[in-house]
Amino acid sequence: MMMNRRVFSAALVAGAAATLLSSRGMAATSAPVKARNVVLAHGLFADGSCWTEVIARLQAAGLNATAVQNPLTTLPEAASAVKRVLDRQDGPTVLVGHSFAGMLVTETGVHQNVSALVYVAARAPDAGEDYTALAKTYPAPPASAGIVFDGDEGRLSEAAFLRDFAGDLPEAKARVLYAVQQPFQKALLSGKTTEAAWRSKPSWYAVSTEDRTINPDLERFMAKRMGAKTIEVKASHLSLISHPDEISRLILEAAGAAA
Repeated sequence: MMMNRRVFSAALVAGAAATLLSSRGMAATSAPVKARNVVLAHGLFADGSCWTEVIARLQAAGLNATAVQNPLTTLPEAASAVKRVLDRQDGPTVLVGHSFAGMLVTETGVHQNVSALVYVAARAPDAGEDYTALAKTYPAPPASAGIVFDGDEGRLSEAAFLRDFAGDLPEAKARVLYAVQQPFQKALLSGKTTEAAWRSKPSWYAVSTEDRTINPDLERFMAKRMGAKTIEVKASHLSLISHPDEISRLILEAAGAAA
């Protein structure tokens, strides 16, 4: 039977949609590429040391782990910092981002060395998407009210840090983390990604169910949209510190390594 132009066009669109959905679901349906390298990027109100607990576990499993020191200035400068570290890797690499660093995973995950993406309570925008506008479609998380600025330099107040950022950590430990938080430049928040690496790379996502910094339902939406293999951790925004075993196992899975 001959197919008319309208039916043919509809078939093409359906085929393209099926291909896109298939590529988004690779993490759940395909065996991960074996990777021995892991690059970890941090978000706002933190520095590279926030990955210490996870790094120790990855090293014990025989992986080479590197934490990026995000300059927290502009999105292009932060992405360049990640790219420089990715350039140094000697083979397949799992790229991991926490919180704001999900923007960096999304932007730089197209790098040829990246075999898989892991988002930990992280932003996961589409290419060119206004993340702030997306976030506003969900109730504002409590931590948002705790951001204070000195000119163009922003940070989280101590009360908000302890209650809304690191709420499930011992107070003494949370105070140490507060003391080393890195300020960010206001210009960083206006950046938009030009890539959406999760459209072409297998992805994993750890939702923090008790998150008061990013709305957990927003995290679930982004994870579902990208077709990520998703776990839920009963944790604050800092699951990488309060639940390092669960986060490490997710990264090891993305690296094709036994947990």
